[in-house]
Amino acid sequence: MATKLRRRQAPNPSDGFARDMHYIAGRESERATGPMPQITYIEHDGTTHQVEAEVGSTVMETAIRNGITGIVAECGGACSCATCHVYVDEAWFERLPKRSPEEEDMLDFAFDAKPTSRLSCQIKVEPALDGLVVRTPPYQGR
Repeated sequence: MATKLRRRQAPNPSDGFARDMHYIAGRESERATGPMPQITYIEHDGTTHQVEAEVGSTVMETAIRNGITGIVAECGGACSCATCHVYVDEAWFERLPKRSPEEEDMLDFAFDAKPTSRLSCQIKVEPALDGLVVRTPPYQGR
């Protein structure tokens, strides 16, 4: 199966949606400037999106800003649902911080959870995550 690769730039912070996401997340002061890490999202159908992610945001916020359809994020990043479930590439899984007990509980509700499953709202983007690869499941349990 051929893979479609779409490279997108992070939106301009003056864009209304991006500005609102900063306000809602309440993390404006945590945002860093400089080179932005690249994250690759692979949807269940093989569609690949390589996007730039703001340091200090989450993998979920980055997906929503860039229109990744495999991430629903019903709770907006509060770790109270499992609709931002992703499979972290095995090469990256051990490099991430361990799951919190709350994340473990929510993953019990995720569709087809696997050993490398994570909630993308709980993965904070850092420069060391440049090149991170995550895959979306075929269904986000709702």
